[in-house]
Amino acid sequence: MDNRHNMSQYKQNSEDGGYMEQEEEWEREGLLDPAWEKQQRKTFTAWCNSHLRKANTNIDNIEEDFRNGLKLMLLLEVISGETLAKPDRGKMRFHKIANVNKALDFIANKGVKLVSIGAEEIVDGNTKMTLGLIWTIILRFAIQDISVEEMTAKEGLLLWCQRKTAPYKNVNVQNFHLSWKDGLAFCALIHRHRPDLLDYSKLSKDNPLENLNLAFDIAEKHLNIPRMLDAEDINNSPMPDERAVMTYISSYYHTFSGAQQAETAANRICKVLKVNQENERLMEEYERLASDLLEWIRRTTPWLKNKTTDNQLATVQKKLEEFRAYRRVHKPPRVEQKAKLETNFNTLQTKLRLSNRPAYIPTEGKMVSDIGNAWKGLEHAEKGFEEWLLSEMMRLERLDHLAQKFKHKADIHEEWTKGKEAMLQSQDFRNCRLNEVKALKKKHEAFESDLAAHQDRVEQIAAIAQELNSLDYYDSAGVNARCQRICDQWDRLGSLSQKRSSALEEAERVLEKVDLLHLEFAKRAAPFNNWLDGAREDLVDMFIVHTVEEIQGLVEAHEQFKQTLGEADKEHSSIASLSQEVQSIATQYQIPGGIENPYTTLTARDITNKWTEVKQLVPKRDQTLQSEQQRQLRNEGLRRKFAEKANGVGPWIEQQMDSVAAIGMGMSGTLEDQLSKLRQYENAVNVYRPHMDELERTHQEVQENMIFENRYTHYTMETLRVGWEQLMTSIHRNINEVENQILTRDSKGITTEQLNEFRVSFNHFDKNRTGRLNDQELRSCLVSLGYSIRNDKQGDSDFRRIMNIVDPNNTGYVSFDTFLDFMTRESTDTDTAEQIIDSFRILASDKPFITADDLRRELPPDQAEYCIQRMAPYKGPNAVVGALDYMSFSTALYGESDL
Repeated sequence: MDNRHNMSQYKQNSEDGGYMEQEEEWEREGLLDPAWEKQQRKTFTAWCNSHLRKANTNIDNIEEDFRNGLKLMLLLEVISGETLAKPDRGKMRFHKIANVNKALDFIANKGVKLVSIGAEEIVDGNTKMTLGLIWTIILRFAIQDISVEEMTAKEGLLLWCQRKTAPYKNVNVQNFHLSWKDGLAFCALIHRHRPDLLDYSKLSKDNPLENLNLAFDIAEKHLNIPRMLDAEDINNSPMPDERAVMTYISSYYHTFSGAQQAETAANRICKVLKVNQENERLMEEYERLASDLLEWIRRTTPWLKNKTTDNQLATVQKKLEEFRAYRRVHKPPRVEQKAKLETNFNTLQTKLRLSNRPAYIPTEGKMVSDIGNAWKGLEHAEKGFEEWLLSEMMRLERLDHLAQKFKHKADIHEEWTKGKEAMLQSQDFRNCRLNEVKALKKKHEAFESDLAAHQDRVEQIAAIAQELNSLDYYDSAGVNARCQRICDQWDRLGSLSQKRSSALEEAERVLEKVDLLHLEFAKRAAPFNNWLDGAREDLVDMFIVHTVEEIQGLVEAHEQFKQTLGEADKEHSSIASLSQEVQSIATQYQIPGGIENPYTTLTARDITNKWTEVKQLVPKRDQTLQSEQQRQLRNEGLRRKFAEKANGVGPWIEQQMDSVAAIGMGMSGTLEDQLSKLRQYENAVNVYRPHMDELERTHQEVQENMIFENRYTHYTMETLRVGWEQLMTSIHRNINEVENQILTRDSKGITTEQLNEFRVSFNHFDKNRTGRLNDQELRSCLVSLGYSIRNDKQGDSDFRRIMNIVDPNNTGYVSFDTFLDFMTRESTDTDTAEQIIDSFRILASDKPFITADDLRRELPPDQAEYCIQRMAPYKGPNAVVGALDYMSFSTALYGESDL
């Protein structure tokens, strides 16, 4: 009765109270099979021996071998790893009781209640008490630490079994007794963790003994789990003992938990290696894109800086066409490539920050700033090249006009000078009569008047030649040579004219009679003839204008000229009447040679012909001016057309820039909303692109018509192009920043509320909306988020530490991405080199090195080879052939990259 009472008390106070209540129910119903005691004795004995053999001992009889307390104390030391009090070595009963009490005290110190289990029962060999004590030890040291989803030990172990065997046919684990009778659940546990040890598909529910023995044999032979259960007992028992089954299964759990730990470690390593591989791929892509873009800039910039020409208009026009093709075809893809490069760089840096890696530093000369500087140099050269092309076009057009004007005036002058030197050198007056001499003298006076009138043309020719020289005309040598010939001839004419005048003065003293009428004709005909020549030159003179006002000025001048034609007609009639009067007198008085005018080679017919020609040229000049006026009006229309489009496109770009900037400041909506809006703006820009293309076509038409200014708009094609490129870059940059913030939020596990709080605080102190904070603004922002930064030396020291993290280059400013990275790093956890070292240590079974076989067994093939190729040989103590140093490798993963 006493033993029965003690056992009942034990049942009521055991940690597994639910099990004890069930046992009492079975006992009341007559289901407490004595075979359970047999099963427990065998199972508990095997379990104890699995630990005692570590101390090179064992037990044969669980009741007898624990009676003196020595092996009981030894068992507790082995399974706990701690040292108990020194045992009493005497063989008296009180020595044994003392030793057992030391064991019981140790168990009690571990938080286990031992109600109604006394040392005397154990020393006396009470089987139920001894088995109850061993079960208590098993519960505490083998089962209690099992935890699955915060369940109790028994529930956690049962849930572990259910999860591991769930995929297997004919297995339904609901308890620790009937669910294991056919042996399939044991085989399923083994196959789940070691499929190489058995073929589950060949097992049958109808062969329980074979299944049980197969599982027990494999566990003992290959998993080092002693055979704690008997297959016949399990199979033949109506209700296998739950304690025995739990004890045995707990050995499976502890054996396979190491494999689970290795799997977890391998998963962590795989995650880190994938991050490194992806980062290296992004670095290589950045290097390739950067090299390609810089090489294109290197090739293109010298072409834009080449401002040499052969001074011919056709050559410059060809260069202008090539430049337009460059702006329309070649540059736009490079603008997109630059934006993609900056986006990839920012994404890479964000991923490096999120994976706790150092920032990526590109190859020397390929930094984003290097690319930006090279791009600025390209655009500077581009702007200078375009300005040079347009100015060169204007200069060469002016040169071409001046060259044609020079040729036209030189042709007229040379035509006038033909025969003049021979005439001046003639001695014809030697054999003339007085009147003929007088006529020759008057004729020479008329010539001198004509000569003086031509002085202005010669000076004009020289002035044009000088201007062609100053503008670096390509055929300046030919112009100079011709101008020199004209000037030399002009000097000779002046000298010859003076000599002939002296000779005629001498002859005048001999010849007195003067034909006043001829003289009058000559004097009036010569200037009128020069006026006609000048008028003719003006009427056929080429002109170049760029505005409606300029052509209007020419039209008004022409109208003023036409108003003088009446007076000219009177002069022509008067001169013609002189000739008629000469003819009348000569006929009337029969004067020999009187019809011929000795004072001039001009005749009334010559004057009349020139006057007729001038009157015919007037309407032609009208038509030319009207055509040019129509062209200038068309140009004015082009100016208005371009201005109308530019005045629409410009504000649209500015509005989009403001909207994108507002989104970039994170002023409204979630990150997904911001990203969606930015995508919408990106689509809107692509949809709006035809307006820019149309504006480019209008601009090309404007340039082809040599229109160089537009008073109807302050926008130029260059400013609109720059604005368009800045808009595209801003959209791409903001999309990248928002994606990085989403990536930061999701990977770091921060909430949308936290992210909004960070953004609102940052924007609040970013008063100027520059997208960055100075040190004082950052300090105020951190305080607003709850950081304790005191206004003393310690607070200053704490803040300097933060600034060293967020602003390592001492720029004095912090961007939102850097600020967000700091805030998430302060509030979340990331993989570290120490964690990766611990994971490799698990795969290496606590060895300070790992082998290639270990890596290939635990990791996917590509990642295993990745590690093998990069790990240095291990040179520490106890190294084996092929040992690899995983510690230095793990540290290098978080150090500087090789790229």
